[in-house]
Amino acid sequence: MNVNKLEEFTLEDISELFIEKVDTILIVNAEIDSYRCISKKGIFIDIIEDSGNYHDLIEKLWFHLSNSKKITSDYQVFVPSFGKFHGKYSKRLKLVYNNIPHIIQMTIYPINDKNIYMLILDELDNSEYIQEYLTNEKINNIQNTYLFSMYVDLIRDTTNSISITEISEEPMNATELKYSNWRMMIVNMIWYEDQPLFLEHTDPDYLKKKLAPGRTTSFDCQMQNLDGKYIWVKLIFSRAETNNNDDFRFVFLVQDIHENSLEILSTLKKNEELASKDSLTGVYNHGRIETELYNAIENSKEIERPLSIMMMDIDYFKTINDIYGHSIGDITLKHFAVIACDFLKSYNIKIGRWGGDEFVAVCYNIDAAELTAIAENMRMRISEESFDTAGNITCSIGITGINKNDKVKGAFDRVDKALYLAKSSGRNCVKVER
Repeated sequence: MNVNKLEEFTLEDISELFIEKVDTILIVNAEIDSYRCISKKGIFIDIIEDSGNYHDLIEKLWFHLSNSKKITSDYQVFVPSFGKFHGKYSKRLKLVYNNIPHIIQMTIYPINDKNIYMLILDELDNSEYIQEYLTNEKINNIQNTYLFSMYVDLIRDTTNSISITEISEEPMNATELKYSNWRMMIVNMIWYEDQPLFLEHTDPDYLKKKLAPGRTTSFDCQMQNLDGKYIWVKLIFSRAETNNNDDFRFVFLVQDIHENSLEILSTLKKNEELASKDSLTGVYNHGRIETELYNAIENSKEIERPLSIMMMDIDYFKTINDIYGHSIGDITLKHFAVIACDFLKSYNIKIGRWGGDEFVAVCYNIDAAELTAIAENMRMRISEESFDTAGNITCSIGITGINKNDKVKGAFDRVDKALYLAKSSGRNCVKVER
């Protein structure tokens, strides 16, 4: 084309230039979910078929090629809403093809009111655009603590301005998506244990009854992200303030609190462990082993499995304290706990310090006869160990098996009696009370 002066350009020239300069032109019929490619060049030769399913095209362009990740099937319920337009529309996309990012300008021109569009795709070849896009993306990543947001009208049963920041920073024009339908679709993304709470708090009657204008409610749960991984989120419903008390409009937000929740849960777990452990020996403390004992006996009434209790006492421990002092006594207690835990680690046995030099063990899947043999071997192991300053020590052990109709007090009285029999029989032995 040899046209150089503005006044020489004709409509035919512009049409010719348009065909020459534009990378890809597609005609789309969203009504029948299909498209046909009129022309294509560049990277689009490889990634755009000559014709095909419009739903698949939108999913490929908008989701998969933007980050090279496959979105979880539950999120695909939103794909149809992304592909419908009610006016001219333009958006910049980042497509990753062969591990190389390409910045694409997508422009939509509706042809008529029957969901037929002309879709224009152009690759931007200036590196400044790429830098601008990546910079904006970093800002968006900082700002997008809300993974999901939308506007809800309970009276009309509608949703609109849906924004899923993991998929796109642009809100969806989705007035055809009813709130009642959305609610039953989104519940599949919620962790199964949290689904009843989600259904309760998103129920229209609940929201109308519980939230006055301007008030907000929220709760934490686990929800699938774009990759199908469950993360901790805060679900927030805020009722809009209007001059009509019967106007039930809400803003719904999903906030990403995963990292913070994991940190809190980790801290709680550490504090729980600290609160459960005896500070000197590292085994369960009195309160924790007492709870273990109570729960084990109560649960044994419903679960058919052997259960036994063992109580251990260091022989002549008071003499060790009197001769060598309490610091050596403490060292001896810690050493004893280490040997006992190491010896019993291959069994399903929970050990705790009952008080002083007495230790209690709850022994799962082990009856009294089997536990007696285990206890005898442990008693010999203790007697063979050198406890440094305290030298060689021995221990006395009492055992009882748990019966189906046992109460905690009765079972504990028996094991306490068995220990007393072991000590009164010369110590350094194992006794069983049935």
